[in-house]
Amino acid sequence: MRVELPAVLALGSNLGDREQTLRDAVRAIGDIRGVKVIRASGIVETPALKPDGVDVDAPAYLNAVVLVRSALHPRQLLAALHEVEAAHGRVREEHWGARTLDIDIVSLGGYRVDDPELTVPHPRARERAFVLAPWLEVEPDAVIGSDRVDALLAATGETPARYESEPL
Repeated sequence: MRVELPAVLALGSNLGDREQTLRDAVRAIGDIRGVKVIRASGIVETPALKPDGVDVDAPAYLNAVVLVRSALHPRQLLAALHEVEAAHGRVREEHWGARTLDIDIVSLGGYRVDDPELTVPHPRARERAFVLAPWLEVEPDAVIGSDRVDALLAATGETPARYESEPL
């Protein structure tokens, strides 16, 4: 018997053909053995976020959320997602730097991980409108921990700009 857990993945891209990269990444995630894409959000566009705050001079990000079911151990899922990032030109040179593709595990079926390589639920997801807004689009009753995602989004005071494109 194989156990599958629901997972929420946040995708972002601010280099290259951002929209095509997100589309290709969703397909690549669906090709991971043991992972099934359930639903993908539309795309939002936001300014780049750096450790010191918003950087309006950096290329803007396109962001989306993908709901999946995963039969992989959390670290196996992370490794597979890193392979997808690398296949799309992701280079890890600067913390919170510009990137062709970033994929974060936001939640994984209530599973908790807290180690140097992976923290689930994602420690900053509850503060990021660019994660919360697309997540609500695909899961209107979403919760992270014991908090409703709609309440967390309202608390940010932000409304990410919808990027005009076909849904992922």
